[in-house]
Amino acid sequence: MDETKPTHKADKEQNLDTIIAFQGEQGANSHIACRLVYPAMQTLPCATFEAAFRALQNGQAQLAMIPVENTVAGRVADIHRLLPGSGLYIIGEHFMPIHHCLLGLKNSKLENISHIHSHEMALGQCRKLIAKLQAKPIITADTAGAAREIAALGDPNHAAIASSLAAEIHDLAILQENTEDMGHNTTRFLIMANQAAYADPDEALVITSFIFRARNVPAALYKALGGFASNGVNMTKLESYQLEGSFTATMFYADIEGHPENEAVRLALEELRFFCSKVDILGVYKADPFRTTLKA
Repeated sequence: MDETKPTHKADKEQNLDTIIAFQGEQGANSHIACRLVYPAMQTLPCATFEAAFRALQNGQAQLAMIPVENTVAGRVADIHRLLPGSGLYIIGEHFMPIHHCLLGLKNSKLENISHIHSHEMALGQCRKLIAKLQAKPIITADTAGAAREIAALGDPNHAAIASSLAAEIHDLAILQENTEDMGHNTTRFLIMANQAAYADPDEALVITSFIFRARNVPAALYKALGGFASNGVNMTKLESYQLEGSFTATMFYADIEGHPENEAVRLALEELRFFCSKVDILGVYKADPFRTTLKA
């Protein structure tokens, strides 16, 4: 485990020379998240999540805005595969309510839409509309790219699920607003950097994210997690994923409330390490205030 304790803090006051990368095209929800959290920064669109990570690793960008999960469609699977071994760190999080729009040509009519283009996550968040229109979903690399495709295609029977910003960029008509199935449709983004930046231990609410692999002995996972319960540390997320195509090599990703320098968290992590063959802290960062609005 990396025992380095960064002394500098994550700072949202970035200058105009600083670049933040995101996956997708201009007008994607990740682009909107970048503008909301870091309005003074330049944005760097990347075709894939791998490309966004590489932009950080090679210094082309200083930060990246990466979606990891959605309240309707679930987790973004690619991220859990890319995070371990990337050498990158989580320095913040941002929860953003997602409001999709159905976009078409200026002469398109809602009742005539036969094909709907968008990212698979967005299509999954708007199943009711797709079913109502009896339209064929077409998966694209991202929502903003779908809007660009519709503008280029020139077919009034094809539409895209994307943002109102994408409609503005590609001069499309908004056929219907708020097309998401659920009113609580929210995406959680992680803010990534190539250097760790730990939050202040005295912050009101800090999230610590880490990955671990339990030892291959009976009840190791149960014992590894026992320290969080006995020390009163709240674990807000625990997910597993397989390593290198194996059904036996399992890694776990976890988020907990609290800073590693806090006594309860320190003791819980010590117990975790005792029963694990690998523990890597990915980030210690201030929680988004949105968390205080979440209901159990």
